[in-house]
Amino acid sequence: MSSTIRDRASAGRSRFSRRRFLAATGAALSAGLTIPTILPASALGADGKVAPSNRIGIGMIGLGRQAIAHNLPVFARSVDAQIVALCDVDRWRLRFSKENPAAVAVAQRHQFDLDAMQGCFRTTDFREVLARKDVDAVMITTPDHWHVPIALAAIRAGKDVCCEKPIGLCIAHGRILADAAAKAQCVFRTDSEFRSIPTWYKAVSLVRTGKIGQLKTIRTVAPCWNKPLAMQPAMPVPEELDYDMWLGPAPFAPYTEKRVHALKTYTAGYDRPGWYGNRTYCDGGICNWGHHPLDVVQWGNDSELTGPVEIEGRGEFPPADGLWNVILGFDLHYRYADGVELFYGNTGRKTGGNESVHVRFEGTEGWICCWYGPDRLEAEPKSILTAEVKPEDFPFPLENEKRNFLNCVKTRRRTLEDAEVGHRSSSVAQLGYIACQVGRKLTWDPAAERFADDDEANRLLRLPPGRAPWAV
Repeated sequence: MSSTIRDRASAGRSRFSRRRFLAATGAALSAGLTIPTILPASALGADGKVAPSNRIGIGMIGLGRQAIAHNLPVFARSVDAQIVALCDVDRWRLRFSKENPAAVAVAQRHQFDLDAMQGCFRTTDFREVLARKDVDAVMITTPDHWHVPIALAAIRAGKDVCCEKPIGLCIAHGRILADAAAKAQCVFRTDSEFRSIPTWYKAVSLVRTGKIGQLKTIRTVAPCWNKPLAMQPAMPVPEELDYDMWLGPAPFAPYTEKRVHALKTYTAGYDRPGWYGNRTYCDGGICNWGHHPLDVVQWGNDSELTGPVEIEGRGEFPPADGLWNVILGFDLHYRYADGVELFYGNTGRKTGGNESVHVRFEGTEGWICCWYGPDRLEAEPKSILTAEVKPEDFPFPLENEKRNFLNCVKTRRRTLEDAEVGHRSSSVAQLGYIACQVGRKLTWDPAAERFADDDEANRLLRLPPGRAPWAV
C-alpha cells in the first residue's frame, strides 16, 4: 500500500471513529438514555467534557467581520467541536490569540476561551487546511467569489462543509456545487441564520401548517447599502495581504483598498468590505444579504427544492466600469407554478438600516409578517399568533445554524439548509438580477434550470466575461 493510500485510509478511520463516538453519544442523549460512567479515559476529558480527540475538528477559512462576529464564537463555545485550523489571506487576522488584545476583547465579548485555540494551525492557503487529517469540517467565510471553489475542494477532500450564503455568483455554479455535495453525501449547511430566529421560525411554522389558509402572496424586502464608486487609483499591496490568493479565481485587477477590505482591527467597526460592491466578487445586497429573507420565503412557501416559473422586474444600475458596480435598487415580481406571487424589493438604501426587512405571508384566511431588527411578529387576525403548531406537523428543529450543522455532522442527517436548498434560495435572487438586466418578463423552468426560448437570459446563468471565470 502506498503512503498516500495509507494516509487516506488513516484519515478515514480517524474521522469515522470520531463521528461514530459523537453520533452514538448524540443518539443516546436524544433518546433520553444515560451515558455510562465507565467510559474509557480517551472518551472524556478530566472535566467530564468531550475529549479533544472526540470533538469535531473545525477549520475556519476566512476570518473577516462575519467570521469573527458570528461564526467562530459559536464553534469556539461548542463542547463537541474544536477549532484546529485558522486560514485567512491577511496575516494580521491570523494573530487571533490571547497575546493579541483585540482578539481577547472579541473573546470576552462573545464569551469563549482563547486558550483552546493556542495550538491552531494557521495559514494563508486554504488548501493546507483541507489537507489536514484533524480537520473534519470547514466553515467558509470568504468573499462570495470563493464560496464555490473552496466548497468543491473541501468536498473532494472528504470534509463536511458549512458555507456562508449565497451559493456562488451564478446559477450554473450553484447547481454544480449542489450536485457535488449530494453525490459525496457530505454534510453541508448553507449558513444563513434566519431559520434560527424564533419569530421567523414561528411565522413559517404557522404558514406551513395552514394557519393563514391557502398561501397567495408573499412580500419581502432586503437592505441594499450599495452605492456607486468610480474606479480608484492602484495602491501598493499591504505587506501582510496575500493579494494573489485573495483574487484567486477572479481575473487580475490592481489592488486598491476599496476593492478588498479596509485595514482594520477585529473591533473597529462593522462596515461592509469593498468587495461587497463589485460584481466580480459579489452581487451586492440583492443576492448576498437578500438570501436571508428569500430563504424564509422559499421555506414558508414549501418551494425550497424548486423555484418560481415567471420573473420580471426593473433595476437601477451604476456605471458598469466603476469599482462599485452592483445593482443599486430593484423591484421584482415572481410567480410560482401554484399561483403564489412573490414581490421582492429593497428599501434599505433609503432607510439606511435593517429595520424595514420583513417577510409578509398573505393567505385566504389572514396574514402574518415577521420583522427583523428588532424581531417581531404581526398577524391579522391576531388569533393566528396563538394557534398551536404540533411538532409532527412541522418537524424541523429550532436551533442555531452552527449547532444544526454540528448535530448533523454527528448524525449524518440532512441539515436544515443543505446545498440544494441554499442553491434554490440563492437562485431566486439571481433570477431577479437577470430579469432586471434583460428588462422583460422571463419564463423559468425550475427543473431544467433554463429560461424558455431566451438565449440572452440563458447566457447569464453562467458568469459573463470579466467576472470570475474559474473552471468548476
